[in-house]
Order: sequence, then structure tokens, then C-alpha cells
Amino acid sequence: MSYIEISNLDYGFADPIALRQKGLELADQYRSAQPYPHIVIDDFVTPAVLDACLADFPVAPKPDSDSFNRAQERFKTSYNPDHLTPRVRSFFYALNSRPMLDFLYNITGFKGLLPDPHFVGGGFHQTSQGGHLNVHADFNLHPLLQIERRLNIILYLNRDWRLEYGGALELWDREMKACVKQIEPVFNRCVIFSTDATSYHGHPVPVQHPQGMPRRSIALYYYTATWDGTRRAFTSQFKRRRNTQDRPDWQVRAYELIDDLTPPILSRSLLNLARRLQRPSN
Repeated sequence: MSYIEISNLDYGFADPIALRQKGLELADQYRSAQPYPHIVIDDFVTPAVLDACLADFPVAPKPDSDSFNRAQERFKTSYNPDHLTPRVRSFFYALNSRPMLDFLYNITGFKGLLPDPHFVGGGFHQTSQGGHLNVHADFNLHPLLQIERRLNIILYLNRDWRLEYGGALELWDREMKACVKQIEPVFNRCVIFSTDATSYHGHPVPVQHPQGMPRRSIALYYYTATWDGTRRAFTSQFKRRRNTQDRPDWQVRAYELIDDLTPPILSRSLLNLARRLQRPSN
């Protein structure tokens, strides 16, 4: 039996009353976890729903897709749910629903959790053979809604995955001295974790599946209206692991230097120009 039973397989909906009661028994485990609050839940949802996700997984980029191929994030593509099939879209929308927010509150204690209707950075994720995502802390401010990022959910779609295939999620300590936990990205495993300036994570070991299969997942992010404007907004902050060939993210550092040294109006113009120059040509 799955932790969350999906009562309507066509739409991905769980029973709202049952879902609202979930999570309370996991709160202590979540909040005391190291190196920062997190939990791993296997057999998370009814498998048929994830089978549908795999059956409808895009075979090529769609509108609003983002692809990355640089030293920090190699051979990675994300797909916005709004351009997926109706049954997959419905599942994503259910994960943004009020009962789901109640479930997440029960685990985390975060009051006033908000979903992201724009799915900025979220949706389906795929990392192809040889790809990786270096260790980082996530961006902290929603660029459109101006709300604070607090929580990540990752739900894996990889059947029969083994640690030697690479792509394991790594949780690092807040001093970036050691990997505290490795989590294999196996089918129907859900990872929920709090995000802040030092919740370092990634999957830096390249994907090396013997049949060339990509690493696939669902990612969603949740927020609270607690941003006060006195703090500095930042994009993903990549960190170098000791004794590795990880490269600093000079592009982000350049953006931050521009932001620090120039007036706001000029800063926005320079940042927009820099992004246009970085954008690959079609």
C-alpha cells in the first residue's frame, strides 16, 4: 500500500480528508533530521499515477522548457507542467492543492505554505547520460510572486535504479565539509526538505546507466509570504566540494557583483544584457 493512495487515477487526486491527516506521525523525524530538516518516504503514491507520468514524459523540449549544459549543471532539462498531457497536468495541480499543503504543514510546521502556480524551476526534470547537478543552495525568492522559498519535494521516476548508476541525491553539511546522506533516486521515492541559504544538496555524480536511461523526477517548490525585503535575494549558489574538480559559478558571481556595485536601474539593464549574451542561439 502506498503512503498516499490516489483515489482518482484519471486526475491524480487523493482523498482530501485522508490526506489532511497524513504527515503528523512524520513531524519529529523530519524536524530532527540532519544535516537539515528532511524526510524520505518510499512508496509515496499509487504507482499507476507515476506509470502515467512515465508514459507521457516528453521526448523533446516543449514551450517553457529549460535546458542546461554547463559545468555546474550538465545535460539537464526541466518541463513546465502546463505543456504536458491533461492527466499529468492534473496530478501536478493536485500536488499544489490545499489538502497537499495541509499534509506538508503537518510534517514541517511551516504555516501559510503557498504553492507555485507558475512552477518556476519545477515540473518534470530529466538528466541525461553523463549529466549531473553540482551541490548548491536553491534560489530564495520567487521572481514573480516575491515570496520566500521554504520547501522542496522531489518524487523519483526511475525503476530498478542502482547507486552505481550515479545521480544519487546528496545532502551536505552546512559547512560543506562532508556529504551526510546519499539518497538513491528510485521509483516512487519522495524526498521532502527545507530550503535556506545553507541547505546544500545536488546529484554531482554523473548519470551512468548501463542502458543509457536518463534520471527522471518530479520537482515542486513551496513558499511562504515571509519575505521582508531587507534580505538579499540570490539565485542557486553552487559550492565546490573539497578535493574535486568542481568549478566556481563565475556567471552568478558576475551577476551579483553587478547588482552590488551599480544603481538598481542600471543594474537591471546590465543583467538583462548579460543574460541575452549568455542565451544560446537557435
